Amino acid sequence: MPEHVGIWIDHEKAFIVTIIDGQESVEIIKSDIEGKIRLSGGSRSRTIYGPQDVASEKKIEERRKHQLRRYYEKVISEVGDARKILLFGPGEVKISFEKEMKKSKNLSAKIVSVEPADKMTEKQIVAKVRKFFSPAE
Repeated sequence: MPEHVGIWIDHEKAFIVTIIDGQESVEIIKSDIEGKIRLSGGSRSRTIYGPQDVASEKKIEERRKHQLRRYYEKVISEVGDARKILLFGPGEVKISFEKEMKKSKNLSAKIVSVEPADKMTEKQIVAKVRKFFSPAE
C-alpha cells in the first residue's frame, strides 16, 4: 500500500509519483482528450453567405466531458489505495479532478493539498512530491 502519492495533472497527461519506503516510482497516464473537435453533420445556414456547417456545441461539450471523465477514472484507479495524496498542476484541471475524487468519501479524506504548478519536468515533479512529503526538519 503506497504511503504517499503526488499527482501532477493537466489535459494531456498525468504524472503519478508514488513513494513507498522512501523509494519513488513514476507512472505517466496519457489522456485521450481531443484538442479541437470538428464534428461532421449539423445543418447548413439558411442565409446565402452564412456558415456552411453549424455543428451542435452541446454535442462537442458532451463528448469532451465524457473523455475527461474516462481520463480521471484511469488516474483514480491507479491511486485509490494511497494514504495521502498531493494534487498539483497548471490550470483548472487539478480542481475539477479534485471534485471528481471527492465524489468518493474514501478518496476525499486522502487529499492533503491542492497546489498550483506550472509545466514541470519529470525530475521536478518527483522532487516536489519528495519535498512535500519529507518529514519536517
